[in-house]
Amino acid sequence: MDFSQEYQEKLCTPAEAVKVVKSGDWVDYSQTCSIPVKLDAALAARHAELADVNIRSSITMQPLKVVEEGEGSFTYNPWHCSGMDRRYIDQGKAFFNPMMFRNVGSYYRKGYAPVDVLMLTVSPMDAYGNFSTGLTNCCVQDIVDVAKYIILEVNPNMPRVYGTTGDHIHISQVNCLVESDEAIPTAMAPAATEIDRKIAEYIFPELSDGMTLQLGIGGMPNALGALVAESDLKDIGMHTELMSDGYLTLYKAGKITNMKKEIDRGKGVFSIANGSRELYDFLNENQGIYSAPIGYVNHPETIKQFKNFVSINGCIAMDLYGQVCSESAGTRHISGTGGQLDFVTGTFECVNGKAFLAMSSTFKDKKGTVHSRILPKFTQGDIITTPRTQVPTIVTEYGMAHQVGLPTWMRAENIINIAHPDFREDLIQAAEAQGIWRHSNKR
Repeated sequence: MDFSQEYQEKLCTPAEAVKVVKSGDWVDYSQTCSIPVKLDAALAARHAELADVNIRSSITMQPLKVVEEGEGSFTYNPWHCSGMDRRYIDQGKAFFNPMMFRNVGSYYRKGYAPVDVLMLTVSPMDAYGNFSTGLTNCCVQDIVDVAKYIILEVNPNMPRVYGTTGDHIHISQVNCLVESDEAIPTAMAPAATEIDRKIAEYIFPELSDGMTLQLGIGGMPNALGALVAESDLKDIGMHTELMSDGYLTLYKAGKITNMKKEIDRGKGVFSIANGSRELYDFLNENQGIYSAPIGYVNHPETIKQFKNFVSINGCIAMDLYGQVCSESAGTRHISGTGGQLDFVTGTFECVNGKAFLAMSSTFKDKKGTVHSRILPKFTQGDIITTPRTQVPTIVTEYGMAHQVGLPTWMRAENIINIAHPDFREDLIQAAEAQGIWRHSNKR
């Protein structure tokens, strides 16, 4: 069947496509690399004639015209924050949308997140009328199912990625098409610091042949990836919400084969990808890797089917009770829940699951003052991402603090032992004042 005529009939300019948006509409931009650049600019150009248009997306990787040029007409509501999203929130131009990542698709299906217009970037149409959703599977299928109107920004720079549900959209489901050749945004993880490498060295002995690995993003996962790439470890599997260049390093070193996975054997699985252009080229038509919905990838029922699953994610701060904040510094929003709690929960259900939350023990503020990331208690509006009842093992450059099954006095001692030495005595005094320091605890 030839779909070229239907393609031409639905093809229009960005300015024509966005005329469908009305004041009061909810517009969805999909997420990260799939955010539509030309459609965003065309919609922003209508700011004088529109009011109270809400935009949903997350992990913005380049400036959004509706935010930067359409203030007063558009409100941006990200599900998860990149550095750019964080800046928009700091400036009062965006408002965070809390969510549990594995459930975000159901928010759309159950009507909690209405969609008047969906706009997203896809790869060119194949011979069967399908557009690959490329680097973003996530909850695209759920949004497509409920959207009243669908506009695709077709871009040859978007890799064609195979997958399960949500990996493509058929032209019959589409109302309008525009064409673009904009570069797909890239994101390079920060270089590993000495602290990142020290944390990675503590985690490395916990890894084993045949494990399935979920890595967050940042310098520490990159440092760990370098250790694994240079090691004798073999037959690693990939099952992750976000695929970044850390995994590409492991693939290039021959460490990831996916042949020991209990499910999806022979396939590396991700839900969202962002990183270098080299990573995108690696994913293009690579049948050894597939994308899957976030509701599958992050669900504890999926994760627990792996016997040897290792989950490693970052966090911002924790207190002496074992509560972990990964989203805010006080009331200042930083990131989001993401899949942290999903993977902590699922990994605990695995036969030999191991979950780690990592952070440096201290940070410097803009004035150069050093602060401890380990606090006596959270009192400044910090968002608790992982409750103490589910916190696994915390790692800093000073060691590992296991938390599961421990009473408060043992938790406090373990946590203080991985704090920066300059803050330990103050933390002990706070633990004593809070009634969680036993008289026989070590000093």
